[in-house]
Amino acid sequence: MPKTLRLILGDQLNSTHSWFESPNENVIYLMAEMRQETDYVKHHIQKVMAFFTAMRCFADHLKNEGRHVRYFKLDDPENPQKLDQIITNLIQKEGIEKFEYQLPDEYRLDQQLKDICKLISIDSEPFDTEHFLTERSFLAQYFEGKKTYLMESFYRDIRKKFEILMDGKEPEGGKWNYDHDNRSALTDKRLLRKHLEFKHDLSNIYQMIQDQKIETFGNVDPKNFPWPISRTESLDLLDHFCENLLIHFGDYQDALTTWDPFLFHSRLSFALNTKMISPMEVVRKVQSHWHEMRDEISISQVEGFIRQIIGWREYMRGIYWAKMPEFSKMNFFGHDRKLPSWFWTGKTKMKCISQSINQSLDLAYAHHIQRLMVIGNFALLAGIDPDEVDAWYLGIYIDAIEWVEITNTRGMSQFADGGIVGTKPYVSSANYIKKQGNYCTHCAYSSNQKTGDKACPFNSLYWHFYDRNREFLEKNPRIGMAYKTLDRMKNKAQILKQADEYLERIEEL
Repeated sequence: MPKTLRLILGDQLNSTHSWFESPNENVIYLMAEMRQETDYVKHHIQKVMAFFTAMRCFADHLKNEGRHVRYFKLDDPENPQKLDQIITNLIQKEGIEKFEYQLPDEYRLDQQLKDICKLISIDSEPFDTEHFLTERSFLAQYFEGKKTYLMESFYRDIRKKFEILMDGKEPEGGKWNYDHDNRSALTDKRLLRKHLEFKHDLSNIYQMIQDQKIETFGNVDPKNFPWPISRTESLDLLDHFCENLLIHFGDYQDALTTWDPFLFHSRLSFALNTKMISPMEVVRKVQSHWHEMRDEISISQVEGFIRQIIGWREYMRGIYWAKMPEFSKMNFFGHDRKLPSWFWTGKTKMKCISQSINQSLDLAYAHHIQRLMVIGNFALLAGIDPDEVDAWYLGIYIDAIEWVEITNTRGMSQFADGGIVGTKPYVSSANYIKKQGNYCTHCAYSSNQKTGDKACPFNSLYWHFYDRNREFLEKNPRIGMAYKTLDRMKNKAQILKQADEYLERIEEL
């Protein structure tokens, strides 16, 4: 084997990859913390700390297995901070004869590595990450010629192909989808369970980030870092989910409550998106646990979780590679309003927004309904520029990598893609938020009022959104009733005026 340089990116921490089946003294593994990655968008401090720490743990794991690893820390004086310079410098310094890399999951890095391979004068070869159930191009081929990519058909075929929750050719339990059973509000606080806590002292890495003047936002206790940073811890978190949280996951996955930020969610997304664990081992573990405990755990809990992993996650990745780079510029409604400053502080009188944003700032985490139907819902109703929405979501959440963030945000949440991901916009008035939990309790606004000083902004903005976007949405068969209702309203003008006033003083809401 020629002397080979193998690149491992920060979200490619897959210790089960075939690269590592047997040691080879001719291989150097390259990993690097880079300003290129910290600075392209402003990130939550916990996100930067988590990536760097998990990368260092993975590098130590490789070294302990006898691999030759060249690791550039952010403050390494020999670190030029840009991937192309790091690679070309190391090729020259080490006399590298071949360059290999795993296919990146972000379009910008994919393009950069293709450019680097053209730049260097040695052979290069890309490899699959061996993580996802489908290849990059699978979804584009699957839906070839279709305008809308319906996830459900894709999800069912993946279930069949990999024999997941199947009874022969039929779905276990007799139904493919239990989504209607997964929408309950949590009313009994006694159901809540303790969460597995990780308490890492990352004071040194926190200080390094400060010393290097990396611009971040959000909050952290450096001495009690709560996220898994190794494969072992990720597997522990998976076990904890199965044994303690799966029993109620499906029922309350859409619930909104001030009682607990995590509810019955697994918190596995960071571990999955960095590839410390794989979707298939997560699915197999959950399915196996359910088979052992099916007298106690209903199938709706399990199917709801597995649908997120092999349905939405694989589906969103497929959308990304089918539609990039055009997807990143889509703005179906032409929205151009600036993001309110309270997105960065959480200082708004709207309790649902304040609760969700402050939780995000404190934990670098929010579950999918907080992201979609509270924060994203408001951004869409208010006509926020999807570029600004994208940058905020990409920066604030610890699991946010562009392939999964932008498809959920610009597609599902903001409908900026015009209906590729979803068949209609995900918008609601205060009624939905009130129904899902206790966020509307003790709010400065009234969820029942559409007009007046105490009227919840979601109510008037909801109808304002439909009114101003009539030309885009009126012919949508899933929305027609909304326009019939709007046109019958006796106080329509008053409601729209209320929304205009709220939008004019959006910083004060």
